[in-house]
Amino acid sequence: MGMPDVLRSWTREEVLALPDDGNRYELIEGELLVSPSPRGSHQRAVIALFKRVDPYVVAHRLGYTGLAPADLDFRTGEVAQPDLYVVGLVEGREPVEWSEQGVPFLIAEVLSPSTARYDRTIKRRFFQQRGVADYWIVDNDARLVEHWHPADERPAILLRRLDWAPLPEVPPLIVDLPAYFRQVWAEPDPRA
Repeated sequence: MGMPDVLRSWTREEVLALPDDGNRYELIEGELLVSPSPRGSHQRAVIALFKRVDPYVVAHRLGYTGLAPADLDFRTGEVAQPDLYVVGLVEGREPVEWSEQGVPFLIAEVLSPSTARYDRTIKRRFFQQRGVADYWIVDNDARLVEHWHPADERPAILLRRLDWAPLPEVPPLIVDLPAYFRQVWAEPDPRA
């Protein structure tokens, strides 16, 4: 289970120096968040989402789609490792180093029993305060997506379809959520 270390304030350098032991370490406002390796359904959800988001990002030259593990630097000394994120281009090219990536304009977290509280509270507030334009919380068990924007006090709860329009001049990405969750859970399409 993910546990915060609230006894002291950590630095980015200390977190980056932690051993590679299979846990995911994040630093949000001085608080160390530790999460174990995710479940199989979690990974299936991340990969299925990546397969929908990345081709759209590439086709419209929006930026770079990344996956955890990552050591994103919000230029504030924190370390964030979102399941999926999209950052903009840097001088017309995809960023290469963490220091180039800046604040993502899309972050998606897939809930796990050990991370749900952090994803919905600590990390959500952090991402909203840092100006992440779209924050998706994917709940595999409930088969829904919570869609947050920076000023939202409550999310949009999406059950049928997720529309993402990062730029007004680009047609939106439309994700059929029932089909997405069928893929996550390896269920046949009832129409086939």
